[in-house]
Amino acid sequence: MGSVGTGVFSAVPGLLLLYYLTDVLAVPAAIAGAVLVAPKIWDVLLNPLVGAASDREAVRTGRRTRLLLAGAVALPVAFALMFAVPAGGTGFAVTWAGGAFLLAATAFACFQVPYVALPAEMAGEQRGRTRIMSWRVVCLTVGILVAGGLAPAVVDLAGGGRTGYAVMGVAVGAVMAAALVGATLGTRWVTSRPGPHQLGPVAAFRMARGNRPFFALLAAFVTQALGVAVMLAGAPYVAAHRLGDYSLTSLMFVCLVGPSLLAVPAWSRLARAYGHVRCYFAATLGFGLAALGLVPAIAVRSLAATLALTALAGVCYAALQLLPLSLLPDTVHADTARTGQAQAGAFTGLWTAGETAGLALGPGLFAAVLALSGFTSAATQATQATQAAQAVQAVQAVQTEQALTGMLLGFTALPAALMLLSLPLISWYGRLAVPREEAQKETA
Repeated sequence: MGSVGTGVFSAVPGLLLLYYLTDVLAVPAAIAGAVLVAPKIWDVLLNPLVGAASDREAVRTGRRTRLLLAGAVALPVAFALMFAVPAGGTGFAVTWAGGAFLLAATAFACFQVPYVALPAEMAGEQRGRTRIMSWRVVCLTVGILVAGGLAPAVVDLAGGGRTGYAVMGVAVGAVMAAALVGATLGTRWVTSRPGPHQLGPVAAFRMARGNRPFFALLAAFVTQALGVAVMLAGAPYVAAHRLGDYSLTSLMFVCLVGPSLLAVPAWSRLARAYGHVRCYFAATLGFGLAALGLVPAIAVRSLAATLALTALAGVCYAALQLLPLSLLPDTVHADTARTGQAQAGAFTGLWTAGETAGLALGPGLFAAVLALSGFTSAATQATQATQAAQAVQAVQAVQTEQALTGMLLGFTALPAALMLLSLPLISWYGRLAVPREEAQKETA
């Protein structure tokens, strides 16, 4: 249930906040971009601290409920405030929206970090944790898809403009509140047993450094998050400039995210039959090959092949969400055996910080590819709906062949290279983790 709420928050600001700032509040694009990036940087710094705080709370109370509840209550309110900027100048709009987004990011960390730590404490064996994660990824996908369809529709139904976005913020905030508070109340029974000592952030992270399986898994996951973020950032450019229709962005997004609803249960069964690490390796390789296959498909403007390969990448993407999160609690338990100190919150804080960094750097990496290939920004200012197609054609006409090639390779070959780069990291994790699994079997 909580993943529906986190999926909504992950999707809506990235989908609508930039447009709201530039086209409704008349904030310059560069400043609006900074408003979106600053909370991500803050999250990278904050998440490890929240993780250590979550562990300290669990040592004192045996629960992680207070941080979860604080985030669940504050996030919907801050989210609604983001899209309810009162009338004022540009500086006031930037301060209000940026401050609300920063508060929302802080509240999200307070919920997300202990929320990711819970499966390690809810199930003592891998099969149970994988089942939990399967449902979590499915609900996350539902949240992302619902947000992508619901939020813009509510804006339109409420008349658009400031009023439309304000109504959307309240409506979507209410959905988030129901999901997050429901998840918090529904997990009050989960007993957390970190410790036996309360550790400060510095001591916790110093102790965590020796957990090599965790950092191997984290490195693979962050590398893949970076690749997925690059691909998502490149989708609108490929749709508009290579396929000739910007509206295909939504369809490509659905093809990439939607298959998770069906693929997650299948990957869960395959992992039980053939092993989590093998399936994780296979899914990563499959994503990389599908991304490479998009090069000729997009080059010849074959929409059917492009969507089919994007959907194939989406099937593999489901495993890239499910399997690392299923293996993460194993690394936490391994560290407890190594140190005698359970600190799930500290590890999940580092994990979410790494994920945030990867997702935040992806658009910047794709932008660097565009700059190096000579991409020319759009000069058109068309605003009428009837002029939209002409605006796209005008932008396409000024791009050089080098720029078009750069955006194609940035959308396909670069994510594929990052996926292939993560394969040795997965193998490294497998070598580090297998001895512990064999030892458990011998003990059993």
